[in-house]
Order: sequence, then C-alpha cells, then structure tokens
Amino acid sequence: MAGHSKWANIRHRKGRQDVLRGKLNTKLIREITVAAKEGGADASANPRLRLALEKANKANVTKDSIKRAIDKGTGVLVGEAFQEVVYEGYGPFGVAIMVFCLTDNKNRTVAEVRHTFSKYGGNLGTSGSVDYLFARKGAIQCRNVRDEDALMTVAIEAGCEDVQEIEPGVFGIHTPPEVFNTVLSALQKASYDVDSAELSWIAHNDILLDAEQAEKLLALQDALEDLDDCQAVFANADVQS
Repeated sequence: MAGHSKWANIRHRKGRQDVLRGKLNTKLIREITVAAKEGGADASANPRLRLALEKANKANVTKDSIKRAIDKGTGVLVGEAFQEVVYEGYGPFGVAIMVFCLTDNKNRTVAEVRHTFSKYGGNLGTSGSVDYLFARKGAIQCRNVRDEDALMTVAIEAGCEDVQEIEPGVFGIHTPPEVFNTVLSALQKASYDVDSAELSWIAHNDILLDAEQAEKLLALQDALEDLDDCQAVFANADVQS
C-alpha cells in the first residue's frame, strides 16, 4: 500500500505540473499573438514579440504553435480574436488591484475575475476606480548583471528613468511607456539577460501590510494569476519588515 500511495502522490504531482505547464503555454501563445498583432511578425523589429518568443522557446512551446500564434496575430490565420482588457478593484485591507487579461470572451473573463475577487475578500470595481493610484511605466528585469555601471549606461542612454538593484546581480529598470521598446531593444542588443519585460503599473504609494495580511492578499493575487486569461496583477501593497 505504501508503494501504491507513493505512486499516486507522484501521479498527482505530475498531473498538477502538467496543468501548470499547459496554463503557461496558453498564456505564452496568447502573448505572441497580441505582440504580433501590435508590432508585426518581424521579431527583430518587435521587442515585445522577441521577448515572448524567447520565453516560449525556454518553455519548449512547439514551433508549430508559435507559427500559428504569429499567423493569427498578423491576420494570416483566421481564428480567435484576443483582446487586452483591464479590471480594477480592491482586495483585502483596502489594497488597490489592477488585473490585466488577454481574452477571446470578455463575458467569461469578467465573471471569473469577479468571482475570484469575491471569494478572497475583495471587490471588483468599475473602470477608473483605482488606476489613478498607479503610474504606467515600462518594467524590465535583468539577471546575471556583472557590471552595474555598464548596465546603467546602456539603460540611461536609451531613455530609462530608474535602475535599481533588486538582489545581487538582478536589476529592475523603469522607463516611460513611450521608450519602453527602445530601452528593451538596447538591453537585448547589449546581450543582457532580460528575465521579464512588460508595461507595468507602479503604485504612487503603497499600503503597508504585516505578514498575516500579506498572506491573505497573496492568496487573492495567486488565484487571479491562476486564471487562464489573466496575464498580470498589480497591487499597491508592501510587507512590513
């Protein structure tokens, strides 16, 4: 029985990993489609597509799936029409939350987002209810940085606003939205290890939470990010040390 139980646990764990991998691949494929739709199929001239392709290759997304996603985005292949939508609301303890989704069915997505907010002690708000608490900026993260000064030179010359060390060798770079692609291209051309890059929403001021409060907020964020259509979640919260 012990051996059977161990095998059952392994199968369950593998099943969960397969589900997570499937969700990741779905999100990566949708990101490729939207990136191609907005900036064209030429990855050399489309930094958002280039980064999406890098992530897809690392996740072992098949070449056929990638090609179909690009063709769908550029209109070569007729299929689902994905659009980017933004939802705003409040989580536990009055934390403002913005949720970014890619969806082919807004009615389904808003129902799932509303249910998740409610289940974890939050409330879905109306458009404009919290976005004034945030500033839209490009957010780029680079890993394995050995020379901070060289990184800053490349980023600043390309037009970034701020470069901060997050942890040893890992740096976060904020840019105005209009030069996001320019800064990202400059970093990629300089062969920096770009771990993530997105147009993000940075809070003007954060609400301080203790560890117990943060756990409840993170439960909501995790549940939102686990939705198939959800691409990113931003909250104006920080954990007290």
